Amino acid sequence: MMLKRKHCVAQFSSIFPFVDHAMSIQPIYLRLASTACALAVLAGNYQWLALLPHNALIPLILSIGTLIALSFIQDADKSEEVHHYPATEWKYPLPEAGVRDGFPKYDPEAPAKSFVAICESLIQECTKDLPTTHELPSMEQKWIVDMLEYNVKGGKMNRGLMVVESGAIILRSQGKEPTEDDLKKLAVLGWCIEWLQAWLLVADDFMDSSQTRRGQPCWYKKDGVEEIAINDAFMIEMLVYRVLKRHFWTEPYYLDLLDLFMETTFQTECGQLLDLQCKNIGLQDFTYTRWELIVKYKTAFYSFYLPVALGMTVAGIKDQEAYDAAREPLLLMGVYFQAQDDYLDAFAPPETLGKIGTDIQDKKCGWLFVQAYHDLCSSEQKAFLDEHYGKCKVQTEEEQKIKDIYKAVGLEEKYQNYETKSFNDILAFKSKVTQANLPWEMIEIFLKKVYKRAK
Repeated sequence: MMLKRKHCVAQFSSIFPFVDHAMSIQPIYLRLASTACALAVLAGNYQWLALLPHNALIPLILSIGTLIALSFIQDADKSEEVHHYPATEWKYPLPEAGVRDGFPKYDPEAPAKSFVAICESLIQECTKDLPTTHELPSMEQKWIVDMLEYNVKGGKMNRGLMVVESGAIILRSQGKEPTEDDLKKLAVLGWCIEWLQAWLLVADDFMDSSQTRRGQPCWYKKDGVEEIAINDAFMIEMLVYRVLKRHFWTEPYYLDLLDLFMETTFQTECGQLLDLQCKNIGLQDFTYTRWELIVKYKTAFYSFYLPVALGMTVAGIKDQEAYDAAREPLLLMGVYFQAQDDYLDAFAPPETLGKIGTDIQDKKCGWLFVQAYHDLCSSEQKAFLDEHYGKCKVQTEEEQKIKDIYKAVGLEEKYQNYETKSFNDILAFKSKVTQANLPWEMIEIFLKKVYKRAK
């Protein structure tokens, strides 16, 4: 087939070399223009062409059509080539197929169990070859395994599971039943979010001097860890990108995944900066606007928008309006979620919450504080906050007094009203989402997971 194609091209090149040259070296849109010009020239000389005998005219027309077709076939051939990374593949050649064949089956009827099993496979995959590819001694290899086991597991996994659920919903709305590998792909991306969250929490706990996380001591509090936790946080982040590369480098949307994770990480770090800078400003600057900015960037983008955007990307959605339509209610949901988190930090028992709330000790710009300080407190209550907020330790008399102030000014009732309003505001986006040809169910199932949660 290839020899015949070359023979046809060579024959026509001797007749119209300028057309052949244009078609062989120019981008696709210039090839279209060159083709149109060539046809225009031929059409302009149709009287001359009509004088040709049929046994010469027909082969000429067939040759022109063949060359045009072959030029576009050549483009299709090129588009199927897989882009390699020769600067980094010298010790770590990337698999072109079957990368998830050894992973356990993903059972939609047992999503949590299946999802955890995928994590086990990813940890093994990421660490088993490190002595060979990066010359890590066995002690450091074991450190990474233990560090991952400790920090990436034990959460509610809502973000990661939402990638699988939303992706499957979107595929079905397109008339495509998710395959076994589709579910595994989505689960891998779900764990990329869970690992993204893990490294953020490892760093955040260290910066905030937190004591517990998910019912156990924070990683930096473990014997022998301390400041090594910062490098471990960086390590988990880089493993996210290694997972993305290994599993999606041959996919047409690989660059979209990288762009989405990098942008979301930067958004989250901007939110973290807004949060940390609260140490350097006065309580009078803890406004509702500042709180909303912090939670939007620190929490809402990676916790709510990213899982759905990943599902949309895998489903092949490229329309900007669709992503815009999904983003608005999801960010609103993320802001509500963080107000909920602030409320639970003060009022939920530690055994239910899975951690000891430290927002008061850490001088957090939280929903409860900004409402009380600016709108609800008496001058005496405000003076107490000025004296003790961010200066008292957890589980002390001063901390409890601040929580008592929150109750006394009616914050529990105000929060209940805020929760109801947020729920209705999110529902108001239903028509906009469906008009963008997206299934509302992908928003609704997320909302059901967080509305009126207790931990």
